[in-house]
Amino acid sequence: MSSAERDFVVIGENIHATRVLLKKNERFAANDEGEEGIVFVDEHGAKRHLRIPEEEKGTQPYLEGRIKHVKVAVQVAMTGQEPDQSAALSYLGMLARRQVEAGAHFLDVNLDEFSRKLEEQVEAMRFLVSNLAPHVAIPLSIDSSNLEIIRTGLNTALALAGDRVGPPMLNSASLERIEALGLAAELQSPVVVTAAGESGVPNDAEGRVANASRIIEAALSAGIKPEQIFVDPLVFPIAVDSESGRHCLDAIAEIRRRYGDEIHITGGMSNVSFGLPSRRLLNDAFLVLAVEAGADSGIVDPTAVNLEFALAADRTARPFQLAIDVLTGVDDTCREYMKAYRAGEFAKAAS
Repeated sequence: MSSAERDFVVIGENIHATRVLLKKNERFAANDEGEEGIVFVDEHGAKRHLRIPEEEKGTQPYLEGRIKHVKVAVQVAMTGQEPDQSAALSYLGMLARRQVEAGAHFLDVNLDEFSRKLEEQVEAMRFLVSNLAPHVAIPLSIDSSNLEIIRTGLNTALALAGDRVGPPMLNSASLERIEALGLAAELQSPVVVTAAGESGVPNDAEGRVANASRIIEAALSAGIKPEQIFVDPLVFPIAVDSESGRHCLDAIAEIRRRYGDEIHITGGMSNVSFGLPSRRLLNDAFLVLAVEAGADSGIVDPTAVNLEFALAADRTARPFQLAIDVLTGVDDTCREYMKAYRAGEFAKAAS
C-alpha cells in the first residue's frame, strides 16, 4: 500500500502545559475592569475572558512576555472559584474542540510541567481528563514521562469515555521505559513507541531503526496488535543537526519496509523546524517527505498543519525547494534558506 492510500492519523498536540501564548498576541487583552487575561469564544459563540491569576504574573515566563496558557487554565479550573473556573474549563474545551473540528483522531494531553511535584501532576491529569474525556468525540492520548501519571490518565479516560470513543492512547513506551508496554497491553490501548534507547537518543538512521525494531518486537510479544502500534522515529530540529531530517526520513522508510502496512509511523513533525523562520513552510515540506517515506500519522497541531494543503504545494516553487534542501541536508548550514528568507522571498511567495 502506498503512502497516499493510507489514512493519515492526526494526534492533536496542543493540550500541553508547555504551550505558550505571547502577550503581544491579540488574544491577550484586559477586560472592562482592566484585568489582564485571554480572550476567546466559547462553545455558544459568546466572547469570554480568562483572567490571569496574580501569582502567575510574577513568574519568569510571564515577565518575559509569555503565558503558559494551558497550565494557567488548568490551575484556575482546579481552584473551584467562580466565575474563573467556568471560564477556564470553557477555554480548555475550546482548545480541544478546535483540534477535533480540524480533524484530530486523538487528543494528546501532557501536564508534566504543571508542577514539579508528582502528586500535583497526577491530580492535574486526573482533573483534566475528567473534564475532557466525557465531552470530546475522540480518544485522548495520555502523554507523560512518568508511568504513574499515564496510568492515572488512561484509567480515568477509560472509565469516562472508553466505550463511547474507544480506548485512549498511551504516549509513550521506549526501551528505557519498556514496562509501559505491559500497561498498554493490559488496557488494550494503542501505544506510541519511540526509537529512544535505554540511555539516550540515536544520532543516525541506523540507531533509530535498531531501537525501533526492538521496541516493536517487544510490543508484539506483549500481545499488542500491530495496528495499535505507533512508531515515533524521533524528529529533531535541523537547526541543531543538519542531518537529523534525513536520518529520520531514512528511518521511516526502513521501518515501513521491515514491518509493512499494519503498524503506524508517527512523530512530532513540527519539531524539525524549531529555531528557524518560516516554520510553516518547513513543516509542510517535511510532512510531505515523511508521508512519501512511509509515515501515516503525526503528532501535530491540526489547526496549523493540513496534509492536503501540504501535498498540494507546488514542489517546483523556489521556497519549497529551499525547504527540501534544508530538510535533506543539501543546504547543510541553512545558508541559502536564510538568504532567501532575509530577502523576503518567502513572504512574496505567500502573498
